[in-house]
Amino acid sequence: MLKVEHIGIAVKDFSQSISVYEKLLNTICYKKETVESEKVNTAFFMQGETKIELLESIDKEGVIAKFIEKKGEGLHHIAFETNNIEAEMKRLKEEGFVLLNDMPKRGADNKLVCFLHPKNTNGVLVELCQTIG
Repeated sequence: MLKVEHIGIAVKDFSQSISVYEKLLNTICYKKETVESEKVNTAFFMQGETKIELLESIDKEGVIAKFIEKKGEGLHHIAFETNNIEAEMKRLKEEGFVLLNDMPKRGADNKLVCFLHPKNTNGVLVELCQTIG
């Protein structure tokens, strides 16, 4: 893995949370995107070399809505960048990690993504991501 690519934060109120993070980080939200397959709106901020991603559910049955219902707003996942997501998935599976998807899928911010089950990562949802193209 190359670096921490982004930190995902689950939020209830997208507009209010964007305003909070613009003030907190002293920067603007540079990108908003809806990922229909995950039923989520995303907003991105750049802080140094690391991005902060806000995640708002667009469906009361979506994974972010369920996360917030169970745990409240806050840290949802940490994402690590890789140059070869399929090779990294294979390596991690061989190391005994449980992958939440068998193949990389399209995520926000022009990325292929795969998540690792938090039971193998000390309770932290870990995302692998690779830039497409």
